[in-house]
Amino acid sequence: MRKWTIGSPDANKTSALASAGGISQLCASVLVSRGIDTLEKAKDFFNQDDGSGAQLSDPFLIKDMAEAAELLSEAVDSGTSICIYGDYDCDGITATAILYSYLDCLGANVSYHINMRSEGYGLCESCIRKLADDGVQMIVTVDNGIGAVNEAQLIKELGMTLIITDHHQPGEVLPEAAAVVDPHRQDCTSPFKDLCGCGVALKLIAAMDGGDYSMALEQFSDLAAIATIADVVPLTGENRTIVSYGLHYIENTENPGMQALIDIAKVKFPLSAVSAAFTLSPRINASGRFGSATDALKLFLAEDPDEARTYAELLDELNSQRKKTEAEIMQEIEERIKSDPAIVHRRVTVIYGKGWHHGVIGIVAARLVERFGKPVFILSDDDEAARGSARSVEGFSIFDALVHCRELLVKYGGHAGAGGFSLLEENIHAFDDALQEYAAKYFDHAPVYTVRADKLISPQELTVENVQTLSALEPFGEANAQPLFLASGVRLLEIISLSQGLHTKLKLTYGNSGFYGLMFNQRPDTFPYRPGDMLDMLVHAQTDTYQGRTSVSLRIVDIRPSGISQSKYLSAKEAYEKFKLGEELPLNLMQRMAPSRNELISVYKLLAPGVKAKADIIFSKLDSSIIPYCKFRLALDIFEELGFIEYDVFNDSVRLLPDIKNSPLENSEIFRSLMKYSS
Repeated sequence: MRKWTIGSPDANKTSALASAGGISQLCASVLVSRGIDTLEKAKDFFNQDDGSGAQLSDPFLIKDMAEAAELLSEAVDSGTSICIYGDYDCDGITATAILYSYLDCLGANVSYHINMRSEGYGLCESCIRKLADDGVQMIVTVDNGIGAVNEAQLIKELGMTLIITDHHQPGEVLPEAAAVVDPHRQDCTSPFKDLCGCGVALKLIAAMDGGDYSMALEQFSDLAAIATIADVVPLTGENRTIVSYGLHYIENTENPGMQALIDIAKVKFPLSAVSAAFTLSPRINASGRFGSATDALKLFLAEDPDEARTYAELLDELNSQRKKTEAEIMQEIEERIKSDPAIVHRRVTVIYGKGWHHGVIGIVAARLVERFGKPVFILSDDDEAARGSARSVEGFSIFDALVHCRELLVKYGGHAGAGGFSLLEENIHAFDDALQEYAAKYFDHAPVYTVRADKLISPQELTVENVQTLSALEPFGEANAQPLFLASGVRLLEIISLSQGLHTKLKLTYGNSGFYGLMFNQRPDTFPYRPGDMLDMLVHAQTDTYQGRTSVSLRIVDIRPSGISQSKYLSAKEAYEKFKLGEELPLNLMQRMAPSRNELISVYKLLAPGVKAKADIIFSKLDSSIIPYCKFRLALDIFEELGFIEYDVFNDSVRLLPDIKNSPLENSEIFRSLMKYSS
């Protein structure tokens, strides 16, 4: 069970903001819940202009932008051989596409280069030397280069000019280049810092056009919007403007590649940032993960619709490969965890396998964080070396953990929430041990995966008119999540299968109102609740129109039985996991944890022969003041040891086995060890 944090927006501030800002009470309550509780803060959030119509700051405010624009303009006029050097993710691909297209339209002698994933991220020495042999005179990076100190020196030695445009954090030393355009430079005074790489490239195009954004936004904001969404930069400030313009232009795009991708992905309009993140971005990223990023680049540079269709179909196939590979790795991990449940009882989940695709292990790590609520490190072992990817929960820094283990690593990098690393195969076990030691030393109380909802929403607030006003807060994405609400005490009436059993639709009663709830990627045959159950849900509220009738539906993000005390549950779960790790616990806590014979009987009576049930549902039927979660889980461990039940740790489900042989509780080593604590 995840930790839920529910906002409680101040009613007076909500009313004042709604009145002053001309927005609905529901919109205002979401903003206030997020700390946007004054009109001034709301204006900043909406990125309102100053009356001149300028919602994007002057591109020349970014350090070295003027120099970069001037050097590129001179290179275009003189016929200098220019190479755009991009990264192989969605941001780098689109940044390469827009800058190449713009320079090509100007008549520049321009080419492009994007590394294969096997060549690694950023400027590559062998690639630089090949470009020099090919006669390239100027290299312009997009979405990379800020850390390429040695590579910049090589470019200088080879007699080429280097212009860097990037958005990543610079190191202590900047690369030596004719211009280094990165809003994160310490000496850069530009007001907005959180652009993606394609956003920086868009500003470079505007700078070359004299600082006017009109052409840049009209021609290239569609790709810049997709990049901004895909790169998970904050959708605040100027990024809101780029995405808003881009989503508008995508609907009427003249780019044959974008048209083909929209068609192949079956995109529905109006297109939202959330929809783009699930339909367009993954297909673009798949090219860099499973093929060549230049395939996606050629898609957006294609002028012939048939050629564009060919590349769009290729990207769609690569994305299908990505999903298949991800599912295969997840299946292997599920089997591994079922055979060795101790993997997920430790403070940090570390899993390694042979030949797992490096392009998807980060995605798999993120899925496991959501499932188990702990930091996850996944390594793919290829003969002598291993590469890994990590994702975390709030409060546990992946980067700090990697720094702690740096003596065992060949290479590492990242930030608090995610990171990548490599190490020798012989050091894998030592790395796992070092991570567990680090977590035990600094995190006696392990950080918990937390989902934040904006507020408890009442049934009366869930009207079509009210929910539709939430569109004023779009586009939704990083740092501006789609509003999430708690619906508490919802009765489940009916479970309905959708898309041949791939998804689930729920008929619900909330208060005196009826709603339908949607759960994507949840099969109805594995849905753990039954009609009549009372549930608490975290939901996105949306409106749907069918046969001319518009109604409110709820997209369910998380769900649990009503009535569970979250704080007691999480504390008891942590105590249980410390017990499983063999850590010493206070005597009074052990006495509260140890189940008596009668308590074991109470748990056993809730198990139905042959029926799989979620552990949390079984627990919700107990009096948690008498049998807390830690005692309940120990009861399940005792039953499993005696062969009474099958416990699926990956899916947290319990099944009472048929034809159970009588076995006294004393046959359980766990029970015997706890008897001295039980009253």
